[in-house]
Amino acid sequence: MEATKVNERIFLSSPHMSDEGFEMEYVKEAFDTNWIAPLGNNVNQFENEFTAKIGSKAAAALSSGTGAIHLALRAAGVGEGDPVFCPTLTFSATANPIIYQNATPVFIDSDFKTWNMCPQALEEAFEKYPNVKAVIVVHLYGISADMDRIIEICKKHNVVVIEDAAESLGTYYKGKHTGTFGDYGIFSFNGNKIITTSGGGMLVSDNEERIAKVRFWATQSRDPARHYQHSELGFNYRMSNVVAGIGRGQLRVLDQRVQKKKYIFDYYKKELGALEGIQLMPINEWDEPNFWLSSITLNGYVRPIDVMEALEKENIESRPLWKPMHKQPFFEKYDFIGTNVAEKLFENGVCLPSDTKMSEKDLEYITRVIKGVWIK
Repeated sequence: MEATKVNERIFLSSPHMSDEGFEMEYVKEAFDTNWIAPLGNNVNQFENEFTAKIGSKAAAALSSGTGAIHLALRAAGVGEGDPVFCPTLTFSATANPIIYQNATPVFIDSDFKTWNMCPQALEEAFEKYPNVKAVIVVHLYGISADMDRIIEICKKHNVVVIEDAAESLGTYYKGKHTGTFGDYGIFSFNGNKIITTSGGGMLVSDNEERIAKVRFWATQSRDPARHYQHSELGFNYRMSNVVAGIGRGQLRVLDQRVQKKKYIFDYYKKELGALEGIQLMPINEWDEPNFWLSSITLNGYVRPIDVMEALEKENIESRPLWKPMHKQPFFEKYDFIGTNVAEKLFENGVCLPSDTKMSEKDLEYITRVIKGVWIK
């Protein structure tokens, strides 16, 4: 079987700059003004344009999504020993900042309906940990969590909600952008995300006072004095003016990227949906996903490793679903609430190539390789 692009790898999800060159316009502005530093016009405008896009009141552009979660926890008053609820089916960047604050993660199971935090498991966790300080909710692979139920439960317990929307920029829950339901929302612009700044993140909130405080912490907590004075612990988390320029250009093509991601998902659904034992990731009636990664589960004689190895032989990248945090060597000592739905998803799941630069021929080739696994 010959590849459509000889010796050229098909990636899971790689950076995709605009055909129009929007990014270079803003980067050139940074160079022309010699503002090659943290802060500057691009940073200010990226924050403004981002909040206008998603419908949030305030934003702080930061060096990573991880840094955004860290400062959200800090803004929520999370400190040493405080329990923080976190989905177990996620990337470690969701959980690591809890440790940065010397707090204690409690991992919450998924449900099959959303692949995200299970509301029933969340309620059970509150019974065991009534003094929880914050709840982090993830919108995995661009699929929205059941936010109505989760927000209702969290309000009942008067706890801060932080939405990890790193994978879901452009996803809507009941017509509203994910990342805008909780007290804080975080986004990532890592190289594999739906839009990228190569590295970077954004923290959003309707609490403008808290976002101003986050900006202060993120610039080393430098007090307004002629000399360098610091009355609080600070962090070097602010986004650079050059990186923000890339972000401004990328934001202009976000809707195009979502359309292409949806096209990829629909192509897989049409070509692979009838294969024995295969099930595509769940799309609920409330959900308008960004389809960041088209993912499947396999519950028949074909196993995930069979699909991934077949693709890898043809120089095509795919990956398992996230390995649950409570099964990770570093985090296994922390409590887990649930019935191991997340483990079943991990054991049976595959993320398929979802790169927005893929051609029709690439998609035809990928699906032909996958179908070939069933024929053997």
